[in-house]
Amino acid sequence: MKTVEKYGWNDSWKTKWTDQPTNEKLQSSVYGRVLLEHKHMYRVVTNDGEWLGSLSGSFKHQALERRDYPAVGDWVAIEKMPGEEKGIIHSILPRTSIFSRKAAGLTTVEQIVAVNVDIVFLVMSLNLDFNVRRLERYMIAAWDSGANPVIVLTKKDVCPDPQSYVEQAEAVAFGVPIHVVSSVTGEGVAELQELLKDSKTAALLGSSGVGKSSLTNALCGVKVMAVNSIREDDDKGRHTTTHRELFHMPGGGLLIDTPGMREFQMWDNSESLEAGFKDVEELANACRFNDCQHSGQPGCAVSEALENGSLTRERYASYEKLKRELAYIERKADAVARKAELGKWKQITKDMRKHPTKKR
Repeated sequence: MKTVEKYGWNDSWKTKWTDQPTNEKLQSSVYGRVLLEHKHMYRVVTNDGEWLGSLSGSFKHQALERRDYPAVGDWVAIEKMPGEEKGIIHSILPRTSIFSRKAAGLTTVEQIVAVNVDIVFLVMSLNLDFNVRRLERYMIAAWDSGANPVIVLTKKDVCPDPQSYVEQAEAVAFGVPIHVVSSVTGEGVAELQELLKDSKTAALLGSSGVGKSSLTNALCGVKVMAVNSIREDDDKGRHTTTHRELFHMPGGGLLIDTPGMREFQMWDNSESLEAGFKDVEELANACRFNDCQHSGQPGCAVSEALENGSLTRERYASYEKLKRELAYIERKADAVARKAELGKWKQITKDMRKHPTKKR
């Protein structure tokens, strides 16, 4: 098996490669997968070894937003620099999935969490850090990414009643597989490894202290990540993983570990709200009036469900909060996009004035 095939290269990616518009730079390039990203420098694995990659000038000039740049898990066209273990990245192959969130802070900027993954492991621990509302957010983003979500509940070895947590997750998961594991005893690890056979790629997503680094080590069979202890007063952990990195597992699967996320704000996932809150959407569709506001109108199925307890007020409040958040993000993102487009055309106009005979 060639090196890149161990990292997920298959016939589908070969087709994407041959479908690219050809030019001189691409003809002298080879394909490779991004294993690690650090400040616009990338470690890329190819059939000829691992190279440190940087972006070509034309690539940087054409990139307008974060998703235009490579991310861990991307397949890229990279040209080796003569006599060096370095390369120049010229393009990214079309992605099969992309998991993103709004970057932490006040700015409206997308942050890429993982790309080209087949499975998203949504990791939560069986302790005080378990949070159903956070799981709902993860679920919506996972459905929107194009990958298949799998819920992983860690630290079974220190939990006296894991079933109660499983039932809470089942109440919002609606058919999504749930695995209870222990990185200490190894229980449940083999089942997760089996999901990644045939060089499938998974991303581990969860907050600090849920055991992602320990689970990464257990899945890989060797210690590839440092592990920190959690605080005893609130079961929360410190950031152990500070970057995203793709690991090849002995069984053939691939795993992307990601930094812990204390804050998870949605990013343009409105179409997947229905999948994450299928129960609420079905109730809303059963209301007598199409424009029902679910605030006491006659024939409101949502209000009736809230009254009889079949829909909890906490879950409905979470649904409404996420709807408002997504609407706000959409408005802000549109404003930012308009501003960026205006800036682009201002720059083009300025360049044309400097070089009036230059063709565009």
